[in-house]
Amino acid sequence: MAASEKPTTLAVIPARYASSRFPGKPLAPVAGRPMIQHVYERVRKASTVSRVVVATDDERIAEAVRSFGGEAVLTRSDHRCGTERVAEVAVHIPADRYVDVQGDEPLIDPAAVDAVVEALEAGLAATPPVAIATLFVPIAQPAEIMDPNIVKVVTDFDGNALYFSRAPIPWVRDDVHRHTARHLKHLGIYAFTREALLEFPTLPPGELEPLEQLEQLRWLENGYAIRAAEFAYDSVSVDLPADVERVEKLIRARAAS
Repeated sequence: MAASEKPTTLAVIPARYASSRFPGKPLAPVAGRPMIQHVYERVRKASTVSRVVVATDDERIAEAVRSFGGEAVLTRSDHRCGTERVAEVAVHIPADRYVDVQGDEPLIDPAAVDAVVEALEAGLAATPPVAIATLFVPIAQPAEIMDPNIVKVVTDFDGNALYFSRAPIPWVRDDVHRHTARHLKHLGIYAFTREALLEFPTLPPGELEPLEQLEQLRWLENGYAIRAAEFAYDSVSVDLPADVERVEKLIRARAAS
């Protein structure tokens, strides 16, 4: 790539049909459209993205994406996590940067996509370079600190992730620090270079990834750095059928404002 050329960025939305808690979740109707369509259309608005594809192992999802004019690619069904599915796409569709966007966030802010790409560029300019980036937001609701469904992250002085956990990290031992501790909620969006992404499926999972059920720990256990940047956006994910109504209320409120 010439120095004057802008890096190409491919946004990939992994979407599985089989979900233990919400089968067929990507096709669930949200305000009259499939949830995956909301995600796709919002990611398309990101200024840093050159192309958007949905990566799925189910023809029903692929067909739904194509029906609204989106691009879908069929991937293997044996991937252990979403990052491996994105890596399969990277094998067949070359780009300089890849953004992994969760398919269950119909309200994803396009600016979050741009922010994670910018965080990756900042990481690549560091010494040594950091080829993976993600985002976090300070936790505002105290109940989320103890919620195992909310992934927390702690960072070092360079802005790289030290650890991700479902547990409350940092654990505040003394009451004197209770009101000054800063807990950070990890936002499940990532940006990678192609080289780093293609290496991910070859990395051996360690002990922490299956214990916490957090795929990003595979990077840390294998010695990779992950740049973690703050962003003023709190994700609203659909984990259960009951979450659809909550998202629809937010959509109606935004339309009325």
